[in-house]
Amino acid sequence: MAQSSILIVSIFVFFILSTTARRFPGRTLLLDDSSSMSNFTFVCDPSRYVNLGLDISSFRFCNSSLSFPERTKDLVDRMTLSEKVAQLGHRAFGVARLGLPPYNWWSEALHGVSNVGPGTRFDDVVPGATSFPNVISMAASFNEAMWKTIGQVVSTEARAMYNLGRAGLTYWSPNVNVVRDPRWGRTLETPGEDPFVVGKYAVNYVRGLQDVEGTENATDLNSRPLKVSSCCKHYAAYDVDNWLGVERYTFDAKVTEQDMLETFLKPFEMCVKEGDVSSVMCSYNKVHGLPTCADPALLKDTIRGDWDLHGYIVSDCDSIEVMVDHQHFLQDTNEDAVAQTLKAGLDLDCGQFYPNFTEDSVRQGKVSVKNIDKSLNYLYVVLMRLGFFDGSPKFQSLGSRDICNDEHIELATESARQGIVLLKNDNDTLPLDTSTIKTLAVVGPHANATSVMLGNYAGVPCRVKSPIDGLSEYAKVNYQMGCENVACKNDTFIFGAMDAAKNSDATVILGGIDLSIEAESLDRVDLLLPGFQTQLIQQVAAVSKGPVVLVIMSAGGIDISFAKNNPNIKAIVWAGYPGEEGGRAIADVIFGKHNPGGRLPLTWYEADYVNLLPMTSMPLRPVKSLGYPGRTYKFYDGPVVYPFGYGLSYTSFTHTLVSANRSLAVNLDKTIQCRDIAYEDTAFKPDCAAALVDDLTCSNEFEFEIKVENSGKMDGSQVVIVYSKPPSGISSTHIKQVVGFQRVFVDAGGNESVKFKLNACKSLGLIDFSGYNLLPAGGHTIVVGDGDVSFPLQLSFHGN
Repeated sequence: MAQSSILIVSIFVFFILSTTARRFPGRTLLLDDSSSMSNFTFVCDPSRYVNLGLDISSFRFCNSSLSFPERTKDLVDRMTLSEKVAQLGHRAFGVARLGLPPYNWWSEALHGVSNVGPGTRFDDVVPGATSFPNVISMAASFNEAMWKTIGQVVSTEARAMYNLGRAGLTYWSPNVNVVRDPRWGRTLETPGEDPFVVGKYAVNYVRGLQDVEGTENATDLNSRPLKVSSCCKHYAAYDVDNWLGVERYTFDAKVTEQDMLETFLKPFEMCVKEGDVSSVMCSYNKVHGLPTCADPALLKDTIRGDWDLHGYIVSDCDSIEVMVDHQHFLQDTNEDAVAQTLKAGLDLDCGQFYPNFTEDSVRQGKVSVKNIDKSLNYLYVVLMRLGFFDGSPKFQSLGSRDICNDEHIELATESARQGIVLLKNDNDTLPLDTSTIKTLAVVGPHANATSVMLGNYAGVPCRVKSPIDGLSEYAKVNYQMGCENVACKNDTFIFGAMDAAKNSDATVILGGIDLSIEAESLDRVDLLLPGFQTQLIQQVAAVSKGPVVLVIMSAGGIDISFAKNNPNIKAIVWAGYPGEEGGRAIADVIFGKHNPGGRLPLTWYEADYVNLLPMTSMPLRPVKSLGYPGRTYKFYDGPVVYPFGYGLSYTSFTHTLVSANRSLAVNLDKTIQCRDIAYEDTAFKPDCAAALVDDLTCSNEFEFEIKVENSGKMDGSQVVIVYSKPPSGISSTHIKQVVGFQRVFVDAGGNESVKFKLNACKSLGLIDFSGYNLLPAGGHTIVVGDGDVSFPLQLSFHGN
């Protein structure tokens, strides 16, 4: 979603928005309707119609005995063309003569209810909402149950704010783009580089936001009640914001069909099919010259058709304007553009193009009213599922006490703890012992971090606990800046930090980057710490009286090889952007109240990696002719600082394979043909090399059980990540891929059993160069974690 300062313009007199929404520059924004909702109950409240002087019995759309499609058809059919187009922007104007109030569709809830988007506001009534860690930090927990629980809490606070007239019901979150390149500025908003993990995060967070208890498995998904409406974005192949002048607004992603299906679309498919998300947002960029918001193959055919979306498709803000004024797509006029996007399947415009130009487009014969009706029906069915028309008794009691309460703040703290990753711990330096560490030097540009920990799309937090706040609860803190800010362009502050380290029992250095370096509309140009930060860390470590702990705040990886290899730096912790309780969580990890168990959700590359290929090169596989390395752990096998899935603990875990299926026979009936698949060495190639997944029932599953034993002296959580490796010899495929993961808590000296039951097509299949989804025969390998447990799985075809 775009964010930049906006000017509020309208022919009516309204108050100016109290919050700043950053979005595409140079455009006006339709006005906030939140004030008009402050005394709002629900559309079809009989008393409301009495007050409006309207006869509710004459409106079939308020007859709750009818189906949602019947009711929405009645509503839409009653509107004039002008009234219809006025509902197609993120600010729907409503229709007073029908008793239909205005509604603002644009709210955000990436990691808590946000103040980005005019559908939400904070004031004396609702001064803040719980701000959880940024998504990249939550992803590092590899805890599906926690992801869903956080979604449930966020939707509870959103519903409470709606009841108080301070928020809407439709939230354009989460961001489920895969991090293809380590320079991407929006890494903090995402669940990392693995499409399966990203998809699992999407499914759980969306379920947490949307599901109403007891109705999760409704047979009619178009009528399934929603707690709030969620949206998976930005679709598709979007991961360049602004890199050396190449901007997202005009970038054309040259993506192979193989990469598109295997990586870029997979999380969205999971979000729609498994999460039953009620909205998808298309992105600014083009794919092979075609803007995603005007591509019927991506929207109408795939999201609506193949995946069967139960909801609406919305544009990233001002995407249609971008098509006309910046991409000059087909040299379209404004009316051409709205016709293109409506017919492609775009239902809602975050912006003004639909409301401003759709009526003229119809009158010029470029698009039919039927296209408008179809989109409006999708939109109003979602609002009916949300209770906007009939009320939601299950949630009507939610109010101020359900926002920023102690339970929610504790969940924010625990999620921050679980997302922290221990990268180095020489000689078991951590956790620090309060009986010996009485004074603590706390230095560096993030030592007193507050808003930095919140990242973006953060809203107003309940409160903020800085690292100094947290660490002060364990020892007497001697604070020195070391750097005046993250840019650290002045080295004069280093000497004060050195002096503090010389006179303290231990030293914690908090460095890294922030939104001035990685952010929406700002990609990175290198993977190094900025300014004099490296010098600060090295000089402080050289003189410190006690052990030195380095804490890095960032989303993307940083080449800190110098610290990894420095014997004076005993421990390194990655804290991501840990949210409002981040300082408390960091301190709890450093002093052992919490045993870290997080794992890196993306690869930390060496600095030279970015010199080997441009950010604009889209292929994930190596491009040998250009000398480009592969991308992500799935296709890159070069040197790294820390690999995907890396993370240490204060205790020791061992894995033992208890039982496993080592062979799998898949029956092919006489109608199914064996498919060829490219092999680099045909000596490994079976006679029947593969089968097309679409031809199979895909009911074959394999199971295995792992015993996780805590052989150390401290209770802790272990993340068990399972990978599959394809049969040897297949050309141009992944090295390995995540197919499952679980986070399990194990008492010191105890053990826990972890069972996996995986689908063969989903876990062993691959996309070949032509875009076919194939299940290959042969010797697959299942690998647990770093390979301390692995076993072969022989897959064969029988019957044909």
